[in-house]
Amino acid sequence: MEKTLVLLKPCTLQRALVGEIITRFERRGLRIAGIKMMQLTDEILDEHYGHLKGKSFFQILKDSMMSTPIIALCIEGIEAVQTVRLMAGATNGRYANPGTIRGDYCVSNQQNIVHASDSLESAEVEIKRFFKPEEIFDYTPSNLAYMYALDEL
Repeated sequence: MEKTLVLLKPCTLQRALVGEIITRFERRGLRIAGIKMMQLTDEILDEHYGHLKGKSFFQILKDSMMSTPIIALCIEGIEAVQTVRLMAGATNGRYANPGTIRGDYCVSNQQNIVHASDSLESAEVEIKRFFKPEEIFDYTPSNLAYMYALDEL
C-alpha cells in the first residue's frame, strides 16, 4: 500500500471544513496512518515549497500557510498518491471539476483547501518532513476486505 501526504491548509481550518475533507478520504476507503496539527515555520515552508522560491507569490504563499495551524495527514491505500490527487482536483479551484475537493470547496489557486503529494517519491520525502517515524501507525482496518478485492491486496 502507498502512503501520501495531505496538508489541510489554513483556509480549511478557518472555514471549518476539516471534518468534511477527512471524511471524504475515509469514505473513499483510504486509511489515516498519521494525523497532527502543527504551526508551520519559515524553515519548513522554505524546504517544502523550495521549488517556488523565485516566484512572485512565494512570500504570500508562506504567509498564508503560517496564518493558522495546518492539519498534516499521512494517508494510505492502494495507489494512494494518484487517488488523493484525483480527489483533490486541479490546483486552481476555478478549474477543478465539481465532485473534487477543490471543485466543491474553493475558487482560488492558493486558498485551495489541500496540499497533496504529486508522486510517490515526493510523498516519501514529504511524509518524513512532517512526521517522525513513530507518528505513522500501521494497522489493518476491519473493513479492508470490503474496500478492495482480495487479489488487489
